[in-house]
Amino acid sequence: MKLDKTFLALALTVTLWASAFPAIRVALHGYGPAQLSLLRLAVAAVALAAVMPLAKVRRPARRDLPRILVVGAAGMSAYQLLLNWGEVHVPAGTAALIVAVVPVISALLAASFLGERLSPAKILGSLVALSGTAVIAVTGGETGYTTAAWVVLAAAVAQGVYHFAIKPLLSRYSGLEVAAHATWAGTALLLPFVPTTVRAVLDAPAGSTLAAVYLGLLPSAAGFVVWGYAVARLTVTAATAALYLVPVTALAVAFVWLGEEPRPVELLGGVVTLAGVALLNRRPRNRGSGGGQPVRPVPAEQVRRDS
Repeated sequence: MKLDKTFLALALTVTLWASAFPAIRVALHGYGPAQLSLLRLAVAAVALAAVMPLAKVRRPARRDLPRILVVGAAGMSAYQLLLNWGEVHVPAGTAALIVAVVPVISALLAASFLGERLSPAKILGSLVALSGTAVIAVTGGETGYTTAAWVVLAAAVAQGVYHFAIKPLLSRYSGLEVAAHATWAGTALLLPFVPTTVRAVLDAPAGSTLAAVYLGLLPSAAGFVVWGYAVARLTVTAATAALYLVPVTALAVAFVWLGEEPRPVELLGGVVTLAGVALLNRRPRNRGSGGGQPVRPVPAEQVRRDS
């Protein structure tokens, strides 16, 4: 029964994070990218603050505040702004395929600034994944789409910076604590958009507002709580392998919810991207083990945020 609950939590996480991409498209009918970013983060910030006592979220040390501000700016503010802006023209499922390149960005940053070694297989995987993303971006057929696709890739870079920059924090705080503090910091950085966001809330269709609230409560806030529950009870391989289902699920949700049908070239680029990410994260088998790895926290660069 415990195992069933764990995989149910993992499946719920994948679904929530995948559903964020089409939900953004719905919310953008009533909100601009900046207003949607603030509203979503504000809802998530309030929700995380409400569960702070139950989740035993600790206050950060003063010395960590500058880094938390940086990760909040990159992984929350910049990521939300860029992704929302990109999804004005890029279909939800296609955006999910582009964002799948985040682990590659994180690995390249770690190799460049932390001295982490990239094996030939990881270098090849990075090149394959980036080429798949480039295929999606340059074959849009229209200038607006192509520009927006590169903007979504910029959002993936911002998210990669987030996962790279939180490494020192994860040695002192839990993943949920880091996500909560980053969310609060990211929300604070977007406060200048409060006046326009308030006006947007008053004028936006109810469906767009509900989509924005959904994004803040479920993919952003609840998604990380459920993800933490699942990761604590599974091996690293089992937990991270499920993340490959996020773009696939996003394509399915976008088709059912929005009627979006990705073009064959977008699917081809997505398959190439996912193949590269899989090669990047491939681990050599330990022949002396019984198969499973001990449960331990998932490396930060492999935890990809919901859109």
